Amino acid sequence: MSTLPRTGHGQPAPTGHGRPPVAEPAQPLRHLAPNWFAVVMGTGIVGNAAATLPLRVPGLHAAATAVWALAALLLLTLLGAWALHWRRYPDSARGHGSNPVMMQFYGALPMALLTVGAGALMLGKDVIGLGAALTLDWVLWSAGTLIGLITAAAIPYRMITRHRFDADSAFGGWLMPVVPPMVSAATGALLIPHLPAGQARLTMFFACLAMFGLSLIAAIVMITLIWSRLLHHGLPAAGMVATVWLVLGPLGQSVTAAGMLAAAAPTALPDRDSAGMDVFSLVFGVPTWGFAMLWLALAVAVTAHARKSMPFNLTWWGFTFPLGTCVTGSSVLFAHTGADLFAVIAVALYALLVASWGVVATRTVRGLLNGELLAPAR
Repeated sequence: MSTLPRTGHGQPAPTGHGRPPVAEPAQPLRHLAPNWFAVVMGTGIVGNAAATLPLRVPGLHAAATAVWALAALLLLTLLGAWALHWRRYPDSARGHGSNPVMMQFYGALPMALLTVGAGALMLGKDVIGLGAALTLDWVLWSAGTLIGLITAAAIPYRMITRHRFDADSAFGGWLMPVVPPMVSAATGALLIPHLPAGQARLTMFFACLAMFGLSLIAAIVMITLIWSRLLHHGLPAAGMVATVWLVLGPLGQSVTAAGMLAAAAPTALPDRDSAGMDVFSLVFGVPTWGFAMLWLALAVAVTAHARKSMPFNLTWWGFTFPLGTCVTGSSVLFAHTGADLFAVIAVALYALLVASWGVVATRTVRGLLNGELLAPAR
């Protein structure tokens, strides 16, 4: 998009021929990118995390259900807008898959589908009924899982075969393509009891456990690269500082997935294996939760350090979903241990999540209204 000289009042200046130039028509959909699905993820987790809290506050469930409905509406709107984007601007849409930064955010689409699907079963069933909620969750879980498995394999493949990365290239966004299978593992656990007993439940359980391992090991590799990048090269550019928070996503989600699979294990596994899964959820979950709290402290510190130079952009949604997974992880640990420590942390982190979502959502609406968020990258 060409830029026009402007007068002091922000109006286009006359051209050399004495006539004002013809303004380019607004094309907001041209610059729509897959990172917009992070809005759905960040909104949906506010509702889903509330449903797991050990604290029961009057009106909280109703508010969480309303947030889930908002996330579902946002998902439907974005899916329609993205379909139009592919139809009208196919070259621009394909370009996102070739961009070494933007292609990472293809992982946001499956996680948005999985988040809304899980919310249907946790919250939406009180509005649309259990049967409809189950159907909706199965459709969204199936689609999100398939797309997530594709991104987990295809995006690293493209990174390996089509791009060369410098030592300081690693950033939190590299986790986005490999985390969706972990979200599938956690949300799939909700569906296990609704399957016929026997092989159907057994297959679903081990499929979720395999996706847990797939995502966990890939995330550990990526987190090591990100930690090394931060130590050797310092913080990323000001506009990317918020991506440091994305490391919390696989940490909190893995704790959540281990706990939820342990809770579903008695419906699918023999007693001995079920008991072993319960032990694993604690032996794995508590140490991983401890590292997540360390990373949370680092993320808060580096954000405070860089706050004055951080421009608002969609990476700020990284303050929401990853933090929400720490809420659900803490709640799951409380459910398995009864330790008040996890309940207190879950409630405190949820308060931080709601505050973060309020700030980021407000700034996003403002950016949409003034056109900044749908303008071409500068």
